[in-house]
This record gives sequence, C-alpha cells and structure tokens, in this order.
Amino acid sequence: MSRKPEPVQVVKQRRDAALQSLLQGVPYIQYMGFRFDRRGDELTGIMPFQDMLIGNPMLPALHGGATSAFLETTAIVELSWMLMWTRMEAGEDVTNQRLPKTIDFTVDYLRSGLPRDAYARARINRSGRRYASVHVEAWQDNRSRLFAQATGHFLMPQPPDAPPDG
Repeated sequence: MSRKPEPVQVVKQRRDAALQSLLQGVPYIQYMGFRFDRRGDELTGIMPFQDMLIGNPMLPALHGGATSAFLETTAIVELSWMLMWTRMEAGEDVTNQRLPKTIDFTVDYLRSGLPRDAYARARINRSGRRYASVHVEAWQDNRSRLFAQATGHFLMPQPPDAPPDG
C-alpha cells in the first residue's frame, strides 16, 4: 500500500522552516539584514538597503565590502540549500548542517551599487563531495544590468559518517 502524498502546504512549511533554520544559524546574515526568497528549489538573495551599507556618501554608492559579503553569503546559502534540499527530499534530518568554507572568492564590480535594495542569484557550476564552484550575479532594478558578479570555490562540509582523509 502506498503512502498518501503530503499536502502541498505541509511540504512548503517544512521547506521554509529548513531555510529559516539555515539562515538563523548565521548571525552575520541577521546583522547585515540579508533575506532569501524561496520559489521551489530556487533562491534569490535580497540585501535591503540600509544607510550603513553606503561606502561613498558623495555618490552615494554601496560599499564594496557589503556587496562582496552579500555575494559570498548568497553563494554559501545556495550551496547549503542544495545540500539540504537533497537530504530533505530523501526524508533525512537537515538540522545542524555545517556550511561550506570559502577557498577563494573573486568579485567583479561592474558599476556602482545604488542606495536601494539589491538582489542576487547563485549558479552552482560544479559540486562534488569535497569541492564546489559557484557563480553569483547581483542586480538592483533590472536583472539584465548587473552591478557585480563573483566566482567562488568552496570546500564542502563532510557528513559526520565520512571516512577520515588519508
């Protein structure tokens, strides 16, 4: 006898709760005010504008460090969400998941970030058991007019039952 599928609302609530658990586990995300909008398995990072994000008040323009942090956080959350999604869909416990660690991260600043909300999406180019490569794009009013993009390489967290290296 097959199990009856869960109601869609229950599935959505479980996925939203898992994402919130991931985001609340990183105090820096709360400090910076970053949010993530989930549509199915796709995430969009949101950096709501705050005065503290201004680097050059004469222009005014977003600080490059805030932009870089937003892009890197979006990449890490996307990688973590991909791992969580796979485990969640397999019925596994997704609490207490470790985050990927940055190996390197290169940002291209394409134009000044304006004093308004910014959005970002990450695309995972490669993700293996140990290593992942991610590309992130950020925009403000128009997704086809990027103000920054980045490429990063990350060390993936190993499951607790993984054999030790050597």
